[in-house]
Amino acid sequence: MALNRPVWRGMCCAGIVLWAGGAATVRAQEVYTQSDFGGVGLMQTPTARMAREGEFSFVVSRTTPYTNYNVSMQPLPWLEGSFRYTNVSNRLYGPRSLSGSQTYKDKSIDAKVRLWEETRWIPQVAVGARDVGGTGLFSSEFAVASKRVGPFDISLGLGWGYLGARGDIRNPLGFLDERFDTRPTGGTGTGKFSTNKFLRGRPGFFGGIEYRSPWQWLRLKAELDGNDYRHQPQNNNQPQRWPVNLGAVFRVHRNVDFTLGYERGEVATAAVTLHTNLATHVDPPKVYDPAPEAVAFTSTPVDGPAPGTETPERKTPEAVDWQETARALGANAGIDVTRIGRRGSELVIHGEQQRFFYPAEGVGRATRIVDNRVGNDIDWVTVTSERKGMPLVESSVHRPRFLELLDHRLDLQDFRRSVEQNPVTPREEETLYVAPLKRFTGGFSLGYQQNVGGPDAFVLYQIYGAASGTFNVSRNLWVDGTLSVNLANNYDKFRYDAPSALPRVRTNLRQYLTSSDTTLPNFQVTGTRRLGDDLYGLAYGGLLESMYGGAGGEVLYRPFGERWAIGADLNWVKQRGFRQDFSFRKYHIVTGQATGYLDTGFQHVTLAVSVGRYLAGDWGTTIDVSRQFANGTRMGAYATITNKSGGNGYGEGSFDKGIYVSIPFDLLLPHSSRSRATLLWQPLIRDGGARLNKRYTLYTLTNDLDGELFDKNLGKIAD
Repeated sequence: MALNRPVWRGMCCAGIVLWAGGAATVRAQEVYTQSDFGGVGLMQTPTARMAREGEFSFVVSRTTPYTNYNVSMQPLPWLEGSFRYTNVSNRLYGPRSLSGSQTYKDKSIDAKVRLWEETRWIPQVAVGARDVGGTGLFSSEFAVASKRVGPFDISLGLGWGYLGARGDIRNPLGFLDERFDTRPTGGTGTGKFSTNKFLRGRPGFFGGIEYRSPWQWLRLKAELDGNDYRHQPQNNNQPQRWPVNLGAVFRVHRNVDFTLGYERGEVATAAVTLHTNLATHVDPPKVYDPAPEAVAFTSTPVDGPAPGTETPERKTPEAVDWQETARALGANAGIDVTRIGRRGSELVIHGEQQRFFYPAEGVGRATRIVDNRVGNDIDWVTVTSERKGMPLVESSVHRPRFLELLDHRLDLQDFRRSVEQNPVTPREEETLYVAPLKRFTGGFSLGYQQNVGGPDAFVLYQIYGAASGTFNVSRNLWVDGTLSVNLANNYDKFRYDAPSALPRVRTNLRQYLTSSDTTLPNFQVTGTRRLGDDLYGLAYGGLLESMYGGAGGEVLYRPFGERWAIGADLNWVKQRGFRQDFSFRKYHIVTGQATGYLDTGFQHVTLAVSVGRYLAGDWGTTIDVSRQFANGTRMGAYATITNKSGGNGYGEGSFDKGIYVSIPFDLLLPHSSRSRATLLWQPLIRDGGARLNKRYTLYTLTNDLDGELFDKNLGKIAD
């Protein structure tokens, strides 16, 4: 029996993301609706259309006996990806002794690629595949063309497998090889790609028409279904009076669609789609942020002083109360100041940004604060961004030009020439202020974690409270940890362990989640150092994650202004006790990877390739491909192949893989935040290809070196 243990981290529900507010309004003719299976389409069938890049959709559809839970993403203008759970309500998951009365759950990964766009005479054409791995119950491949004629969008396609099970014609690829004439039955095993079925068997035609009514809230659909429901997977055959499906889509909100349909001439269907565009998503008003300081010395003040306050008096740098200025920089600009210095007519603020996700916003607020306190002998304000004691990048603003921008005497494009970003280099500097070290920080939070799709229950969840604290020995050395207390869960249903012939480095998940209500997921000492120009180092030791403790180190070479970086980590770790206290089990190993990072420059796609040894002792490669949008949202996927992949010892699935979306909390909350919400979907939790879940990584710690994020959000400097 297949085990499914996807891990959803950060935001527990896609609906929170979709309802976070501020989604950009678009014209109705630019928006395409989702199919029952997720992805842009009609009812049961896809079209050649693509959603706008950055689109994120969650679809729940019901067509007896199937309920589909779909998540679709559009990371690139020509690429659509989806993953799905299908609940088969009239089939059991497995033997009652294993899963009781839980109904069968199937999981799928889909992809669609646009080959070319529509022109006046030529239709848009796309190819794609559904359910490309695992059991392959709904596996299909297709080619489809779409053409618009007035308010009608007409599509015609040819499908293999589930989409074309009617088998209207002989396979046109049969003349190349007779093996194309017959489609293998059965799946390839959970977690494997079913490439042995691609384009095999007799295909069937599908297509249809979508009518865009004069009312933006209504669309009508009619389609020819290429499937033969009299021969369904699992012998779950369904009646079909005719192969035509009809539907109506009601846009009840700019982010919500409700679909009603009548399919197969037999059943009524319904679907709800929640959707937003993460690339153009606008953050909600930051009502809980302090207002930026008013600038008093423009020719036409943009804002006057706040009621009941007085504008600070401008002084020479030697006469400024720098302790008060540092407090203002922390409270209003989010900068934890380490020191303040002067280089001639340039004032330099050294510190770590702790509040604002977009660096330009913190730099702009800092410039306002400085302008209100120093005289005209300071022309430039520079913020040296630090992270965990490592200086990363200097962002400099020409003060007079900044005031012209605030006073609307200069537009943003002209102002860009008055902003510089430079590498941090040793320079002679007069020290005006050194901040005392803040020894202790801490806080409390609520958390949620879940495992979806396993035989014990479709959703296993836990709500917990967490207390975290950090003790700073120095700016480059600190001790931090987290104490977690269970508040509510349904882990009493969690009984099934995944099969594995490798050392159980991850598949003991059940024991780690159910052995104790009070756990210590992390408790470690960490140190950082800038080892040289563009070279950074990290060392750590302690309880590194919920399952492993030990010690390790990492180095990263990330040249300023370049699109690439290279790093490596090496760790000796030992498996922790199931109660997640200070006890350990016998298993230990040396693990680590060398990783190369490349911003390809092609539509902001980043490629990360890691090579090394994994927790189970297997050797292999992890490839991670992601797309980051201008607002910092990232969509990506990864795959890990090791020397144990596909072998009898690997367990379920042929290799490790996952799909994720990472969204800045700043886009979701009414206050600024540097944190992220990450939604990660893994078809299986397995022992092969498992990596250490480190609390800190140098590539993440040096993200302020991402000059594109600064430049593309430069407009926030005046917020």
